[in-house]
Amino acid sequence: MNRQSMLPATARTVRVVAHRGASDEHPEHTLAAYRQAIADGADALECDVRLTADHKLVCVHDRRVERTSDGRGVVSEMTYAQLSALDFGGWKGAEHRGAQVLLFEDLLKEALAADRPVGLAVETKHPTRAGGRLEAELVRVLKDHGLADGRAGLVEVMSFSRNALIRLNRLAPGLPAVYLIERRLRPLRPPFAGHAGPGIDLVRKDPGLVARLKAKGLSVRVWTVDEPQDVELCLRLGVDTIITNRPRQVREQLEGR
Repeated sequence: MNRQSMLPATARTVRVVAHRGASDEHPEHTLAAYRQAIADGADALECDVRLTADHKLVCVHDRRVERTSDGRGVVSEMTYAQLSALDFGGWKGAEHRGAQVLLFEDLLKEALAADRPVGLAVETKHPTRAGGRLEAELVRVLKDHGLADGRAGLVEVMSFSRNALIRLNRLAPGLPAVYLIERRLRPLRPPFAGHAGPGIDLVRKDPGLVARLKAKGLSVRVWTVDEPQDVELCLRLGVDTIITNRPRQVREQLEGR
């Protein structure tokens, strides 16, 4: 046993991942949100990806654009040009108007240009009419940047879909994979994934889940952890990664321990 593993849970190094960027302050999935997250000290940036009608990989969470833009429609039925004509910032406040839809490749370049290593945690969204083409396009972009084999340690992929994880393992077996969990599942070990991602609601209801996942040899990433008491709970349970909309506040809380 090394010295690090003997330290109490609250003193361990816990990764902070910015959920859709610093999305408590800025519109989610915008360059402003991600640049703020980098400035706030996030270890990695979380994003959701979908395919447009013309097969562009964009960072959008919802199937439809109504919640986060001034437009209407289904992402997969719209071209990148159509999405680019929408305002993806105004819903968060007048000062954010004019933010455009973000190409995944542009986010990747932003992370790579940071003055320190900044990772990406990429969730492929399902169900979608794109099916397996979504994972194929993601891996293609990562290969173009030399990041699909996992050796750089900068990218991990995530999904609630077991089939998506199976496809990702087939296309890029070296990429670390996170099985996202909303409800308690049996068996606890996900397919082709060394990491588990339970939601904070589930962890609150069943704190013993973290220990059971770790007993299976899985590291644990918990989402979306914004409240100080939930950060403390994650620390007590020995969670490895906290995914949050508030990376600066969480970082400050961890550094104050």
